[in-house]
Amino acid sequence: MPATEEELRKALKAFKKRMKLTQLDDDSKLGHSPLTGSKAKVVSIQPPVGFGREIWEELAEKGYLKRDGMGFYELVPGK
Repeated sequence: MPATEEELRKALKAFKKRMKLTQLDDDSKLGHSPLTGSKAKVVSIQPPVGFGREIWEELAEKGYLKRDGMGFYELVPGK
């Protein structure tokens, strides 16, 4: 049974929030020098718990997320 638009919207919002928090956490770690020009950037994460795998697969099929392998997903720019 396909997920409702409301469920997909909530899942995508949770994914974006988790991605943002993961990036902020990575940026705040010791060893990253603010003087160096390039920063390592978190590109993909495992989706938050609380939503079934079917929802993440459906978001990937609709083009909002991209499968990165081993259960990791990344946001598609511009979506």
